Amino acid sequence: MNERIDRISGRAYQYVCEVLGSEFQGSKSGGMMKRLEQTFAAKFGVQYAISFINGTATLHAALAAAGVGPGDEVIVPPLTMASTAFAVLHAGAVPVFADIDPEMWTLSPESVTERLTERTKAIIPVAIYGLSPDMDPIMDLAAERNLFVLEDDAQCFLGTYKGRLVGTLGHAASFSFQSSKHMTSGEGGMVITNDPALANRTRRFGSLGYAAVGAGEGKISKADIQDPGYARHVEVGWNYRMPELCAAVALEQTERLEELVFWRQRQAGLYREALSGCDWLIPQKVPAGYGHTYWTFVVKLNRDDITWHDFRRKFLEFGGEPFYGAWRLNHLEPAFRGRKFAAYQKQDYEPGLCPVAETIQPRLIQFTTNAYDLAVMEAQAEALAKTVRHFR
Repeated sequence: MNERIDRISGRAYQYVCEVLGSEFQGSKSGGMMKRLEQTFAAKFGVQYAISFINGTATLHAALAAAGVGPGDEVIVPPLTMASTAFAVLHAGAVPVFADIDPEMWTLSPESVTERLTERTKAIIPVAIYGLSPDMDPIMDLAAERNLFVLEDDAQCFLGTYKGRLVGTLGHAASFSFQSSKHMTSGEGGMVITNDPALANRTRRFGSLGYAAVGAGEGKISKADIQDPGYARHVEVGWNYRMPELCAAVALEQTERLEELVFWRQRQAGLYREALSGCDWLIPQKVPAGYGHTYWTFVVKLNRDDITWHDFRRKFLEFGGEPFYGAWRLNHLEPAFRGRKFAAYQKQDYEPGLCPVAETIQPRLIQFTTNAYDLAVMEAQAEALAKTVRHFR
């Protein structure tokens, strides 16, 4: 019998049915959002977890809660999903791109230092592909300059950095539950923090500025809103709340998170075995003391006589599933390239801005790790091994 697991277990269906059975009457829905937030906070050992409709809203809300706005700059990496930089723009600030580490492909602390200005208000280090950046120097820099650090951990659940859980290293952390992530509810996200004031502001920003919501409370009571004299909105906020149906699925996923992460790591291990003896497909460097969770298993194609497309064609021919290239670097996307988002913006979004990232990005191959079926995983690893042998 083949070894496999279900991506979504029967418990999720049970939780969803509880919500549907309530006919969306809040008092009968089982309080899925609250249960999810409490479970997620306990999983990461933090005081506050605040749910959102997606992992871009999380970033926007946390930045706004930290006071990031017009006139500010936020340092971000160019090698990641553009949502990170978009959230900075949503907050009214300007993204400043710093380069990446040449072996880890995460935000380079040295480049961050070089990109600091008097307008820098925050840094968003991204745990790219499931690997934490080198956070200690980033946090030291933030302490010296009084900067807000928001971890973007959309691709990293239960990763570790020098014995600490990724997500507990900065002032707050953002997670995404989009369909490709380690855990999913189709769409959704979470902000975690140990700062009660930040948690309160984050909640209110994502909940229409309601007076009665806060760090540990995501809903207003009927007793309050039925009063005609009740002042509901104490500040301007967005409607970024997670639906109860999504919360029901995310709760089941949070309860099984270790299992879901383990299967990604297991598939990455098979890919590593398939690369035995190959010195021209270079995996992402994982320093001692780091725990990688492999949202995807990524290698750099380090040969000039083989193109990315050549390798992909042969991998598919040997039975491999289609893999992705890395995102076009943010500053070279049409939405950014050549643009000025504020009169004070000094950085030009043009080629040459992040030379390390610009050299590496075209060579990256992102193998999927979401099979959850040992036979499929072994077949993908064998396709990789055959492709390597073909090009030797």
